[in-house]
Amino acid sequence: MSDPVIFHRDENVVTLTLNRPETRNALTAEVVDGLVAACDRIAFDHTVRAVIVTGAGPAFCAGGSVKDMREKSGLFGGSPADMRNRYRTGIQRIPLALYELEAPTIAAVNGGAIGAGCDLALMCDIRIAADNAVFAESFVKLGIIPGDGGAWLLPRVVGMSRASEMSFTGMQVDAAKAVEWNLASRAVPAAALLDEARKIAANIATNPPEVLRMTKRLLREGQRSDLRTTLELSAAFQSIVQHLPDHREAVSAMFEKRSGVFTGAR
Repeated sequence: MSDPVIFHRDENVVTLTLNRPETRNALTAEVVDGLVAACDRIAFDHTVRAVIVTGAGPAFCAGGSVKDMREKSGLFGGSPADMRNRYRTGIQRIPLALYELEAPTIAAVNGGAIGAGCDLALMCDIRIAADNAVFAESFVKLGIIPGDGGAWLLPRVVGMSRASEMSFTGMQVDAAKAVEWNLASRAVPAAALLDEARKIAANIATNPPEVLRMTKRLLREGQRSDLRTTLELSAAFQSIVQHLPDHREAVSAMFEKRSGVFTGAR
């Protein structure tokens, strides 16, 4: 059987493709394991400068397996205590692995991003949507709550009022409204989606890699820290990056009116 998550590298950009189109890329145990393993691989490779996450076939990700839910198997089997542990050792590994990646991440949402699939997109730093993409925080429609971090992620992206509307109604948000609501930074024709994602990734990857990673960390920490703490962390990071070879290269390139060539050397 083909890999549940395809790992493709083009120079310093990695594309992760959920590869179970027959289930609309539902987050079964094998897909969860494949995605977490890919994130672990990237986390230890500082030559990766940007990551694209997308889905094979017509859907980005349908979320948890409703079939497993109906049959009380996989993630949804066993006692309440068993299920709690399966969440913690299963699907909840994804937000910890993907959201905490230091390399910038781009969700290329090529179709339905439903339930945990919507949350998967929210775990990425940047989201671009195909014009036929649909987002839905639809757990309530199945009589369940967001068990994968959606209650933490969604309000930070769209605000509490819109997050509540999406979560309490299970409504679907099309690509145009997704841009309006900040679920996506842009919507593009479906045929151009991956090209657009690769263009953004390439623009990111031209910059000093360690600076990118520290900038992402500052943005992440700034969401949960006060200003004084963020300023202290910024001062510490600044003292590091200004002693890196890439800083000297960036300044030289600016004075010489040329593009910088950054190696990530420390």
